[in-house]
Amino acid sequence: MPTLIPPVNAMDHVLGKPDAAIELVEYGDFQCTFCGEAFFIIKQLREQLGTRLRFVFRNFPLSEAHEYAMDAALAAEAASRQNQFWEMHDAIYARQSDLTEGLLLQLATSLGLDLRQFREDMESPKLLSRVEADFESGVRSGVNGTPTFYVNGKRYNGDYRELPSFLDK
Repeated sequence: MPTLIPPVNAMDHVLGKPDAAIELVEYGDFQCTFCGEAFFIIKQLREQLGTRLRFVFRNFPLSEAHEYAMDAALAAEAASRQNQFWEMHDAIYARQSDLTEGLLLQLATSLGLDLRQFREDMESPKLLSRVEADFESGVRSGVNGTPTFYVNGKRYNGDYRELPSFLDK
């Protein structure tokens, strides 16, 4: 069974405490409709499990299949530079069916981000490298589609819709 490479570290986007009983890592694509469905399941899981769950998101944009996947990943990372990764993550998934470059700027505006800084960061080679590093870690971890989940470092091979019952054991 594939394992998470590298383990969760300071580079990751994390919600929850380091000592949570369950660490759930998602490799996701902001334009993937299955990831969009999984977003709402994860939200529900976070409410149900509370402090027992630590959730981590890693970018895995499938650019060949999804025109705006890379832009959306870069937008989330640009928002992260203004301490609003999770706000942008949630906003993109909430409006996923409307995803365009224009929408990403609208979302940045609605989050109150510094738009000049946001635009600069979207073009930053450092942020592109950050997204590519997530993608490469996914490849090393055996990810071949989205969403792919790891529970406590081990790949979860079930249907993402079954995660709530799997984690509630």
